[in-house]
Amino acid sequence: MAAAGRGRGLGVLVRITRMALRHPWQVGFAFVSAVIAAILQLMIPRLLGSAVDQTQTVLAAGARHQDATAALWATALALLGVSVCRGIFTMLQNYFGEAVGHHVGYQLRLACYDKIQRLSFSYHDTIHSGDLITVGMLDLEGVRMFFSTAVVRALLLSVLIGVGAYMLLSTDVTMGLAALSFVPFVAWRSSVTRLRLRATWLKLQERLSVLSRVMEENLGGIRVVRAFAAHAFELAKFQKASQNALGLAHDRVDIRVTNTSMMTFSFFAAMGLVLWIGGSKVIAGEMTVGGLASFLTFMMILQMPVRQLGLMVNAFARASTCGTRLFELLDKEVTIRDAANAKEIEISDGVLRFENVDFAYSRTVNRPALKNISFEACRGETVGIVGPPGSGKTTIAHLIPRFYDVSGGRITLDGQDLRHVTLVSLRRAVAVVQQDAFLFTTTIENNIAYGDPWAKEARIERASESAQLHNYVLDLPAGYTTVVGERGVTLSGGQRQRLSIARTLMLEPTVMIFDDSTAAIDSATEQRIRAEMRQYFASRVTIIVAHRLSSLMHANQILFVENGEIVERGSHDELLARGGRYKALHDLQLPPGEEISPLVPEAKR
Repeated sequence: MAAAGRGRGLGVLVRITRMALRHPWQVGFAFVSAVIAAILQLMIPRLLGSAVDQTQTVLAAGARHQDATAALWATALALLGVSVCRGIFTMLQNYFGEAVGHHVGYQLRLACYDKIQRLSFSYHDTIHSGDLITVGMLDLEGVRMFFSTAVVRALLLSVLIGVGAYMLLSTDVTMGLAALSFVPFVAWRSSVTRLRLRATWLKLQERLSVLSRVMEENLGGIRVVRAFAAHAFELAKFQKASQNALGLAHDRVDIRVTNTSMMTFSFFAAMGLVLWIGGSKVIAGEMTVGGLASFLTFMMILQMPVRQLGLMVNAFARASTCGTRLFELLDKEVTIRDAANAKEIEISDGVLRFENVDFAYSRTVNRPALKNISFEACRGETVGIVGPPGSGKTTIAHLIPRFYDVSGGRITLDGQDLRHVTLVSLRRAVAVVQQDAFLFTTTIENNIAYGDPWAKEARIERASESAQLHNYVLDLPAGYTTVVGERGVTLSGGQRQRLSIARTLMLEPTVMIFDDSTAAIDSATEQRIRAEMRQYFASRVTIIVAHRLSSLMHANQILFVENGEIVERGSHDELLARGGRYKALHDLQLPPGEEISPLVPEAKR
């Protein structure tokens, strides 16, 4: 298991590196700049040591003060030039390293968003949107930073530590070992610290994810919270989640401060050892003061790169963990997709047929959601579907546009199996008006024309009139340019549903499905909507899923669904005469002797 996990993590890092290498010239500039910056940085101790020895030599020889000053100026200018060049190449290294990371992040961001759009309803049924946001933001950020914080840094530290150690040891083995004595301890503690911080960061990320869920649910249900005066309860829930995250953040601070103190102590202990040994050598004439200054400067330069070993290890670990989660999403199989030989759907007669359809939401569920569903609807006909909650009504509606695929049997439109046509053409031909009418934070006009953004204003208004929304919109100060709030909260439930109906009418589909989409609309308005939509109904198949019988009593055929099966079917009058479940539901909603006369003439039988 551990070996498999390491192999998978290595594969993730290789995959990220390959994505970075798709930008070769930027990668090349980053690498070359890192090497040159490291070499220039290693020149500084040599220059300082030479400056000290040169000054001592000039003064010891009794040279004039002006000569010593000139020598120091020359060395200072050389140091300044090297430092400026090092700064320039460090800037180029950071610039091109970040550029590669942002290109990778851009590609992954688009790929992640595209995959979320294409994943089927069955996936979104089981995942929380807060988790997807965490993957698409925090995990993607960890992958994006991999090239600059891990790959480029690994090259930079290899040159600095490797070449620097060689230069120290080649100058004086004893002094070199003393100067490098802090490196193993600091490298060990830095790596351990970063890995511990990484582990706690993953836990903190999970707690922040919980925190974001609490906030998201609160904002989404803010009206419910206010209506039930539950702000104290919600605040306590949010505070608890915040305290869990805060406690872990304090633990991270303790880890960081404790280990930083230990690493700093080891560095200064090594520096004291170098001063003691080097001072003894200077007194004995075995080393110049400039040589000792070079060793001390080398130590100061190596201190930060050695500490950054932990950052590098953490970057590798973070990219491996974040990349695993991100690529799991990107590699997720899209269950509802076009078949290999899928063609554009061709509409002629407009006949919708269910042929012995079975469906289960999960293979592990013993009881299927639908069993042996069969019916047919032709152009100009209306099919009503009614039944108790959880009976499978909405499932039937969602199978037609292939939000899910059938488990058995098939669904055809003009004899074409819906699994063998392209999704884009199918969803142009089949439109669903859902009960939960989601609206975007934009103008009413843009919401109605969402399926056809280039539609003319007159067409938008006609769809709005058919949905009984036009007069209401005209009364608004900004008319159709009025911006609705998030999820349409500035509109009532009935107005949102009417806007959703208008948006669907814009598509002019072959099959129109109303999934309890008039539940928030009063009966009189609903009947007026149906009267206005007679011309639409006459040229297409209409499926109406409803709990309110007045919404579907005019249908050519009514299906009573219970436990995933059609237990009764027929027209309104036929089902009443049969005296079964439909009659019992009718009597509950409409007492005997009381009947609603639909404003819409009954369809031809």
